[in-house]
Amino acid sequence: MSEIVTDSNKPAHKSWIERLGQMMGGEPQDREDLLDIFREAEEKRLLDKYALTMLEGVLQVSEQRASDVMVPRKKMVVLNKDALLETVYPMVIESGHSRFPVITDDKSEVVGILLAKDLLAHALDNKEIKVEEIMRPVQVVPESKRLNVLLKDFRAKHNHMAIVVDEYGAVAGVVTIEDVLEQIVGDIEDEHDLPSDNSFFRIKEIKESVYHFGGRVDILKAEEMLQTTLKEEEDEYETVGGLAMTFFKRIPETGEEIIKDDLRFKIIDADPRCIKTIEIEKFQEA
Repeated sequence: MSEIVTDSNKPAHKSWIERLGQMMGGEPQDREDLLDIFREAEEKRLLDKYALTMLEGVLQVSEQRASDVMVPRKKMVVLNKDALLETVYPMVIESGHSRFPVITDDKSEVVGILLAKDLLAHALDNKEIKVEEIMRPVQVVPESKRLNVLLKDFRAKHNHMAIVVDEYGAVAGVVTIEDVLEQIVGDIEDEHDLPSDNSFFRIKEIKESVYHFGGRVDILKAEEMLQTTLKEEEDEYETVGGLAMTFFKRIPETGEEIIKDDLRFKIIDADPRCIKTIEIEKFQEA
């Protein structure tokens, strides 16, 4: 019988490099053990902190599902398939998104995806064609879809957006390739992302019948404050900023004004991307 020799000077716990070697050799390892190895490597400056965060994110993605990162249905920015292109430009500009789910009259039924670049191609062409004429097919995934598998599908199918459905087939939300990648690399901000402060949602009464509204204030809230109708049933916009861009037919500059019926709209603060604050005055009847 062979004798087992132990070295009393050897540490009780295996070093991270030994454990990494075992892992590479095919020895079974659980997730927590693997994370411990990466964290030890970071402590020994063999990995920087950002690389460690990304590795943790990769492992997390393998456990998360589409329902964990999707934008819920009630927050989706959608376009109606029967809308004329010229009527959807304000919403597209206001949102800054590059892809939009296309719906029927029922918001729970998504029939396609409109790419902003496809819309741009018709900007100087025929604006009176309908959204459904240039929309693209939609990818549908279940809520239970694991994010690592979804990312692989996005790459294979060259898609950047998918509609998430529940167990009954009803639309639960929307998920993008950016939503998945952010779980690995952290928040991804682009030139269209708006500041995270609350100024876009503020309402301030200046004097009787004169209000300052943040560009993202819901149009129904503005109607309530002004005691008037700002949005017709067929209108596509949902915010005060969208209403203003519909009137100006572009993103107006700070200081510009326009009068519509018994209302005066003055741009208090805007930049080339969006309207930040707008003043609306309701004229008093003589």
